[in-house]
Amino acid sequence: MQKIECISVFDMLKVGVGPSSSHTLGPWRAAQRWLEELKHKNIFDEVVSIHIDLYGSLSLTGKGHATDIAVMLGLCGFDPVNMDLQLIEPEIQKIRNTKTISLKGEETIAFDAKVQIKFIRKFLEFHPNGMIFRAELKNGKKNVSSFYSIGGGFVVKEERKNAKQKMEIFKGFPFPIEKATELLSYCKSENKCISEIVLENERSLRSDEEIDKGLWQIWQVMLESMYTGCHTEGTLPGGLNVHRRSFDIHKRLIGESKYNSPEEWIEVIRNTEVKFRQILKWVSCLAISVNEVNASLGRVVTAPTNGSAGTVPAVLMYYMVIENHEATFEEIKRFMLVAGEIGSLFKKGATISAAMGGCQAEIGVSSAMAAGALTELMGGTPEQVLMASEIAMEHHLGLTCDPIGGLVQIPCIERNAMGAIKAINAAEIAMESDASKAKVPLDKVIQTMWDTAKDMSSKYKETSEGGLAVAVNMSDC
Repeated sequence: MQKIECISVFDMLKVGVGPSSSHTLGPWRAAQRWLEELKHKNIFDEVVSIHIDLYGSLSLTGKGHATDIAVMLGLCGFDPVNMDLQLIEPEIQKIRNTKTISLKGEETIAFDAKVQIKFIRKFLEFHPNGMIFRAELKNGKKNVSSFYSIGGGFVVKEERKNAKQKMEIFKGFPFPIEKATELLSYCKSENKCISEIVLENERSLRSDEEIDKGLWQIWQVMLESMYTGCHTEGTLPGGLNVHRRSFDIHKRLIGESKYNSPEEWIEVIRNTEVKFRQILKWVSCLAISVNEVNASLGRVVTAPTNGSAGTVPAVLMYYMVIENHEATFEEIKRFMLVAGEIGSLFKKGATISAAMGGCQAEIGVSSAMAAGALTELMGGTPEQVLMASEIAMEHHLGLTCDPIGGLVQIPCIERNAMGAIKAINAAEIAMESDASKAKVPLDKVIQTMWDTAKDMSSKYKETSEGGLAVAVNMSDC
């Protein structure tokens, strides 16, 4: 039986807290998993002290990505999906002031974050985002465990090659997919569109009710992040003093319209006379709004990462308020199923980690996800869907990750807007093309992206050691 990595739509689109899926959500999850390991080994109650070492990219941009904060929240037992985000600052201050931490809210031990969380510039061999958790027990013995945050909130304990060799067998999946050609083959043989093929796979994991409930929750977080971003003014945290622009753009676009909820807000936008230039402004505004929320430790949906969380919802909203005013949850569902599957193809064939592949692995993939999903909703064939995804990625190849000050703000926030516009453009081009004559298959661009990632200098891979990160000083901002 063919061995193929099992990736659900809910793996690619998951709820998390910003500003980074690799540097915030991943370490948060790793801390949670480590405590579960201690519980499983029946040594949790024996812990007297802990130390966490953050390596490579987690060290170089960890402060700007709130990696240390995420680790502490994970150790305390908070979950990024449902934690009251208003508690983050007081909980962290409590840890720092008392120099104690309550593991899972159960065992309180001495803990000085400045001493016991270390940022080590050295890169571990397995992955640029490595971390080691150490616990000393009452009997003097130690527990040591290593984790790697490989992008999109995914956390593994093995190196990439071993992880590839230990892929889960799809025993229950009717349509195992590793490459775009296989996805297209299933569409042809089953006479189904891409979203239908993906839905059949999801049904082998959970019921229709669970699928709908999960996708609805994801949509609600996407909608809330757009709404919150558009209605929050001020300056983003971190020291760059970046002005929140979505509030001002939105205010100019929405005018004096009245509404009391995100749902009413959607109807207001739908009923607003939108001209061509305003379409571009709306898409940009929505993409920027999500990533301003993300940059301020807000709740967003990885798509495929936190740093690229604004592209997919912005394009979905574009479809709902511009292309199809009658769009319902059914269209939202199809969009997410296609977007998730396109993202999984890139994760299987390349990477969705900026620390591995630069920003092409984040904004590039998010643009490809959105382009493909939009194309299906606009009536495109499976071939045109894959063509749109290819076009979107083709024009992001080689995009570096060079955040100023290690913050997911400049140039990251604007890149979401650019990725969204490119996705819409790619979908339009694909819809007007004979996809059977496409010169560059999606699988080829995925392979090219991975080859480019391997050739790219490490200083352009989320280290803030090259590009804009060194050309522009924080003091200049």
